[in-house]
Amino acid sequence: MSARLVVLVSGAGTNLQALLDACADPAYGAKVVAVGADRPAIEGLARARRAGLPTFVAQVTDHPERSGWDAALTEAVAEHEPDLVVLAGFMKILGARFLDRFGDRTVNTHPALLPAFPGAHAVREALAYGVRVTGCTVHFVDGGVDTGPVIAQRAVPVLDGDDEETLHMRIKEVENPLFVETVGRLAREGWTLSDRRVRIGR
Repeated sequence: MSARLVVLVSGAGTNLQALLDACADPAYGAKVVAVGADRPAIEGLARARRAGLPTFVAQVTDHPERSGWDAALTEAVAEHEPDLVVLAGFMKILGARFLDRFGDRTVNTHPALLPAFPGAHAVREALAYGVRVTGCTVHFVDGGVDTGPVIAQRAVPVLDGDDEETLHMRIKEVENPLFVETVGRLAREGWTLSDRRVRIGR
């Protein structure tokens, strides 16, 4: 039986598309059952609709307090009974209510080798620091900024001529397949988590 994925997006949804393509193969072991976003009229939602998937939008600005948005997002996701929640370029920090409900099965990807360079400007900061190797990380989400337990990582060398755009593009070439591969393995094989160590397989 395929694992149920709810995917959250904030932009173009290229990682979402990669997941949709992977899920077309029954052997992948997962299916996207809904796509949510924190803003309307984005390409990620359009991709989902073209694939015939239900979509929902939970905007922070629709709620007088952040806790109200957290509750609304939690309920919108819960309606689709996910086995995994997948953040595919979702650019909002999740709240306590959401994490209480889904924190042990919410997966994100980040363009650096965490715990180095968390946050929104990881590629720029890696270049500014002068590291010779960076990469990408797939991790579970907790209440911090990119501080959740690491599931998988892959290294990318920093070349002498790199700028932020070229390095980010080369990271994405590695990050995208690692993300899809890791979500599929979690869906098919399950996982255990102990003392921040994630082991795929039961």
